Amino acid sequence: MLILRSAALFVVAALFEIGGAWLVWQGVRENRGLLWIGAGVLALGAYGFVATLQPDANFGRILAAYGGVFVAGSLAWGMVADGYRPDRWDVTGALVCLAGMAIIMYVPRGN
Repeated sequence: MLILRSAALFVVAALFEIGGAWLVWQGVRENRGLLWIGAGVLALGAYGFVATLQPDANFGRILAAYGGVFVAGSLAWGMVADGYRPDRWDVTGALVCLAGMAIIMYVPRGN
């Protein structure tokens, strides 16, 4: 159950961080304005808060593992929000990142 909670928190964190970055991108690069930028900044702040809810107490481990989720989530976001079509190497790289994330977070440790 702890793994499911942790995985769900990673997904929520990814939605806030990737969504926040996308909103800022839209506000600046696509000239959508300060409202989009402000919403993005709030979402990015929410991401920082959600990351603290992980059951593991090690900041470095959480952020390192989240990197794998961020890579895969960014490709998925691009597909949904911008029509991006990843190639087989994008998908392979994302799967490698997710495997690394799983090793960092969920392999039993003897300590």
